[in-house]
Amino acid sequence: MHAITLDDMAEAGALLEGHFRLSSGLHSSRYLQCAVYLAEPARAEVAGRQLAARLRTAGAQLVVSPALGGVIIGHEVARALAVPFAFTERTEGVMALRRGFRIEDGTRVLVVEDVVTTGGSTREVMDVVQRHGGVVVGVASMVDRSGTKHPFSPLPYTTLLTLEIPNFSPESCPLCAAGVPIVKPGSRPRA
Repeated sequence: MHAITLDDMAEAGALLEGHFRLSSGLHSSRYLQCAVYLAEPARAEVAGRQLAARLRTAGAQLVVSPALGGVIIGHEVARALAVPFAFTERTEGVMALRRGFRIEDGTRVLVVEDVVTTGGSTREVMDVVQRHGGVVVGVASMVDRSGTKHPFSPLPYTTLLTLEIPNFSPESCPLCAAGVPIVKPGSRPRA
């Protein structure tokens, strides 16, 4: 199967147009709801295999993703690599490893996310992995909308789709200035 395109996301109903508050706090006129794209198991499997193929040489022993957005794609990457999968989640606003998941000292970990905008959630997962004794050996995402060439340097990073979608701080958002109602479609509540 071919690499994921913006047209594929739109065809799946995963490309939304409007005024959105992203998990990062930034605003945007476009939002990618990767969960909608990944709701079709065949698409999720292919996306996971494509990411896994690009980072197979990293020698990951475990894949870790942030809940909720990274869970499906992270699991599929782990399945393609034939390694275990774990996820982090927020407890009182702090990213944590829960539900009995463990990371043994020295475990080589691949961090997988659905969409990278600022990279904040991904870095939080990386911090959790390191606090538990793991070694992050690479980062992957379905979509990179960070606007930077290599957001996690010097670690290997790969993505299936790079998009240049403008993001705005709430103070400089033209959609806010125009009075366009805002929605928060992501997984992390934010005031």
